[in-house]
Amino acid sequence: MLARLALAAGAAWVAYAWVAHLATPLCVHRGPRAAGRRIALTFDDGPDPAWTPRVLDVLSAHDVRATFFLVGERAARAQATVGAIATAGHEVASHGWSHRSLWLCGPRRTAEEIDRAGDTLTRLTGSVPRFFRPPWGMVNAAMFPILRARNLRPVFWSIQPEGLQPAPADAQVAHVVRRAHPGAIVDLHDAEGTRGAPERLVAALPAMIEGLRAQGYTFATVGELLAPGQ
Repeated sequence: MLARLALAAGAAWVAYAWVAHLATPLCVHRGPRAAGRRIALTFDDGPDPAWTPRVLDVLSAHDVRATFFLVGERAARAQATVGAIATAGHEVASHGWSHRSLWLCGPRRTAEEIDRAGDTLTRLTGSVPRFFRPPWGMVNAAMFPILRARNLRPVFWSIQPEGLQPAPADAQVAHVVRRAHPGAIVDLHDAEGTRGAPERLVAALPAMIEGLRAQGYTFATVGELLAPGQ
């Protein structure tokens, strides 16, 4: 009896978490062809009060606007940094409240993660986020109807130079420049998920921007990148 219950519970979890990933190809991974040679740089896991301002300095020096997928509870602790992101003209989007994997969240917790982050970012910036990126790109079956009800679009990425494994700054630059394509959405990290990620990012970002510009690319926020297809 216990074995059957365990098997049923396991099957239910697989359907709730793993099978839901079959829907992710229908989500946003890149901009439409009408976007032309434009690329969106996106930053996950912040704001980090030490490293995010350094990222903002690099973006300002290179006249680049980007999209920051912010973690709600980190934003609540670093309100001045959130203000600096918004004041600089960057786009603020949601990365959930606590950066908890949605594989470990039931429907109620999923709604709380989305709603609490959205409410906090709206209060801090005065603008309602339009985009949501699930932590680690992990989804569940409850996420999709919740996002539809909140008018939030799930956004993933088409280029990720550093995921769970650390990648040196020069390797990140080479990866992004080599894989660049019109409408690309690049997933970068301005706070620690992987140890040392923001330090490597700050080292890589100037050469990454310059390398993309040398190939004829310009930069846009996610909202700007998707606008031709809306």
